[in-house]
Amino acid sequence: MSWEEDKRKRENMEREAAGKKIVKASIGAIIALFLLITGCSAAYTIDSGHRGILFTFGDVTGIQQPGLNFKIPFIQTIREVDVRVRKVESPADAASKDMQSVSTTVALNYSLSPEKLRELYSEIGLDVEQRVIATRIQETVKAVVARYTAEELITQRENVRGEMVSSLTKQLLDYHIIVAPGGIQITNFDFSAAFNKAIEDKQVAEQQAQKAENDLRRIEVEATQRITQAKGEAEAIRIQADAIRAQGGREYVQLKAIERWDGKLPQYTGGSAPLPFIDVR
Repeated sequence: MSWEEDKRKRENMEREAAGKKIVKASIGAIIALFLLITGCSAAYTIDSGHRGILFTFGDVTGIQQPGLNFKIPFIQTIREVDVRVRKVESPADAASKDMQSVSTTVALNYSLSPEKLRELYSEIGLDVEQRVIATRIQETVKAVVARYTAEELITQRENVRGEMVSSLTKQLLDYHIIVAPGGIQITNFDFSAAFNKAIEDKQVAEQQAQKAENDLRRIEVEATQRITQAKGEAEAIRIQADAIRAQGGREYVQLKAIERWDGKLPQYTGGSAPLPFIDVR
């Protein structure tokens, strides 16, 4: 073998060795990158006020708490769920006991039970507002409103609200949904235009009746006052008459004449006309 052939052989061997080193280095880098990605995907955090539903091959296998957690990459997945208090509003229509159409809106503050997330997800999923809450609100409003007349819905509003709160709280708890304390508000009940007009007419009639009653009472009081005054005047006259009779009448007449005299004597003294009240003996 010539020197040149030996040189080419050594060069080929060196290139092959260098190629193998590059391949090994590439494989090592890929493995390291894979391990890095795997390690990063295995660790995750859950925010405060949330819970994590852990799935293993699509099946719910656990509920994770807030903070740092780990899962098996490519085998397990996580779904974060908000368990803080949320608000939903739902309209509801019903008929009262006296067959009046009633419309209202119920606002509900609720949260998902953290301890029952596994059962909740397995039974009905997480879309509870449309699948559970709206339906329960509608049914509850119909059931409660049907026990009251339209007028009672207005005058006994707190009783109506209390029944709805009690019923909704119990029903939603069966679905692992917690109603927040004081978390149910009911807007004003809306009735038909005809019923609203009837209520308005009734209020006007009651006001007019009240005014008439007040006027009658005023007239009665005024009449009583006049009667009392007349009785007082009659009693005064009676007392005066008794006094006149007791004095024989003459002295009293002279006293009244003196009270009315202007101090001037009559312009005549003769004849048969006597002095008006001077009794000379």
